[in-house]
Amino acid sequence: MIAIRVLAHGKPEQLVFQETPTPPISDDQVLIDVHYSGINFPDTLIIQGKYQYQPPLPFTPGGEVSGVVSAVGKNITHLQVGDRVISGCSWGGYAEQVASFGTNTYKLPDELPMREGAVFLQTYATTYHALVDRGQAKKGETLLILGAAGGTGTAAIQVGKVLGLKVIACASTEEKRRHCQEQGSDEVLDSHDPELREKIIKITDRKGLDLVYDSVGGSLSELTFRSLGFGGRHLVIGFATGDMPRLPWNLPLLKCASIVGVFWGRFFREFPEENARNVALLLDWWQQGKLAPMVHAEYPLANASDALTHLIENKVVGKLVLRVK
Repeated sequence: MIAIRVLAHGKPEQLVFQETPTPPISDDQVLIDVHYSGINFPDTLIIQGKYQYQPPLPFTPGGEVSGVVSAVGKNITHLQVGDRVISGCSWGGYAEQVASFGTNTYKLPDELPMREGAVFLQTYATTYHALVDRGQAKKGETLLILGAAGGTGTAAIQVGKVLGLKVIACASTEEKRRHCQEQGSDEVLDSHDPELREKIIKITDRKGLDLVYDSVGGSLSELTFRSLGFGGRHLVIGFATGDMPRLPWNLPLLKCASIVGVFWGRFFREFPEENARNVALLLDWWQQGKLAPMVHAEYPLANASDALTHLIENKVVGKLVLRVK
C-alpha cells in the first residue's frame, strides 16, 4: 500500500510518500480501507516528536479516518467486513489502509458522507468530553472559546449551542470571526484586542465566565482565566501557540476556579464504553442536523506535507482532509 511516512522527526517537508506493507491487526483491531483521513493539530506535533504519545520511527501519521472495514480481529463483535466506518487511530491514517482500535471505530450511517466523517470524531468527541465530562457544563452558562475558528473551536461552538450555553468566540482575523458568527456564536471577539478582558467582563455583566475552552495557550490563557467567575472552569485542550502558560496559584484560590485537563486520547483508551456513548450521541446530533463538520480544504494523500504546512501557518477555518480514494 501507499502511505505517508515519517523517517525522521521534523517539518512537513520531510515527509516521504512511499510503498509500505499492509499493517497486521491484533485480535482487538480492525483493518480499514481508508477513503479520507482527517488532519488535526496533533499531527503537526507527532511528526516533530513533540506529542504525548509517540510511535517508534519510522511511522505513518494521521489520527482519524473514514473508510470501509476490510478485516476484523477475533475479539471484535460490533463491526464486520464491508461496514462504512469512522475511526480514531492515533497514527497510521495517512495511508491506503490502517490498523485501528476496534473500540474507537464506529459505523457511519449511510446518509452521512465519508468526507465529513473523516473530520468528525477527534474534534467533536474531544469537545463533548471537555464540556460535559470534564467541564460539567450546565444550560445557560457562558462559554468562551479560544481559537474558535479552528477544528476543535468550530466543534465547541456547535456543541456549546446544542448544550444551551451562551457562546463567546475569540478569533484572530475578520474572516475567522465571520465564520464563528455563521456557526452560531452569540458574541465574537478579536483575540488580539487590547481591551479583550474588559469586553468579556461587560458581556458577562461583570459576573465572569463559567467556562473557557482553551486550545491555544500562551498569554491568552492567563487573561481568560482572570476573566472566569466564581467556580469557573478553564478547560486545557492544547497549546497551539507552542507557549505553555504559567498561572499565579493565587488565582484559582481567590476564584475557587479550576484548571481542568482534557486529554481525549487517553480517555478513549481507558474508558471505551463511556466514549462510545458520547460518540453515539454526537452521531445522532449530526443526523438530526444539530452538528455540521466543516471541511476547509481537501488535498490528495500525496500532498499531505502541504496540508500540514497550511495548518501550521494558522490559515485554516474548520478542518483539512486528505483524499485517499
